[in-house]
Amino acid sequence: MQLLMSLADDSKQLNQAPFPFRLDYHGPRGIYKIIHQGLMIPGLPSPLHYFNFLTIIGQPNVPMLRNDYAIKTRALDTVSLITSISPHMVGHFHGYSIINDCEIKENKFVFGQREQLEGSIPNFKLIRKDNELSVDLNIQTQPIISHFTKLKLGLFDHWSLVCQCKGIVTYKEQTYKIDQLGSFEFARAINIPYLPLHFFTYQIINLIDQRQLLLAHIRNGLNQIVQSRMYLRDLKTQTSEMFDDVYFKVHRVYPKVKTPNGHEMYLARVFEWSFENKKRKIIVKGESRGDFKFGVAAGYVGSFSYEVQIDGIQEEGQSGYCEYIDCRSLKWQEINKDEKLMDNFASIVPCTLKK
Repeated sequence: MQLLMSLADDSKQLNQAPFPFRLDYHGPRGIYKIIHQGLMIPGLPSPLHYFNFLTIIGQPNVPMLRNDYAIKTRALDTVSLITSISPHMVGHFHGYSIINDCEIKENKFVFGQREQLEGSIPNFKLIRKDNELSVDLNIQTQPIISHFTKLKLGLFDHWSLVCQCKGIVTYKEQTYKIDQLGSFEFARAINIPYLPLHFFTYQIINLIDQRQLLLAHIRNGLNQIVQSRMYLRDLKTQTSEMFDDVYFKVHRVYPKVKTPNGHEMYLARVFEWSFENKKRKIIVKGESRGDFKFGVAAGYVGSFSYEVQIDGIQEEGQSGYCEYIDCRSLKWQEINKDEKLMDNFASIVPCTLKK
């Protein structure tokens, strides 16, 4: 699987090239039945810690991305959508029918008369109106790009832009002003019959001096590493660096949870990333806050505290952003689980959800 992805994926070469000023951004059309949009903002003050808005329009035949719980009519007519922050929520996740519940036009997406994303590169606006969590955010993307995947023949394309997010977030009648770096993402894919990707974690940390660190790790159903990367982005210098073959290890997990789709998984509590070559040495140590919420594809989203060391310079923070999905069989998940399990933890409640 790793060899196949390496042969088919042009993303490594693209990450070394200058920013392409023309990027595809659109709703479902032609051969592209699966569309993903995402806005992730780490580093927000307590109690928010993070904000995310993530859609998957059409449910793909990929275990770690497909959310059958969201399907009301059929897979390609389904939008799974999560909008969340760190505090407890019950209305963070919704499943919509594209035909019955959504309005999708060029540069305008309306989901269930609740969420609306409109605009085009470089300026977008996100509005959410809800009694529990409302947002009004202006998003200005910057020409600093990270290519996660770019498969040959246009089968699958996934990119991320650094963005500046300004506006307000209102949680239970308390309003917070936002002016923070985030990551704006888009992906499109054909409806591949099946792709055996089972494990995924994606984390974002906003660093000092307007820098941003992205971390991504993917495995297949046989526990083989498909991709493990770091991306270091610098708004001041307008640069992005990609590091491949990154080490990722989960040291401790929470007790097993069952998703609304009936899948059992262990969520990471303490974890570590590291990379070193002749020019760079990066070490990340993280500990989850335990605020996991179901609805990011087939898994969960939450936040974590961290220590980051880059070339000997260390900084720490309380509000990293984390997506975590583990659809591998339990025999892979439970390797050394006795060393990982936390004895007493009871705040993860993935069952209080609204469709």
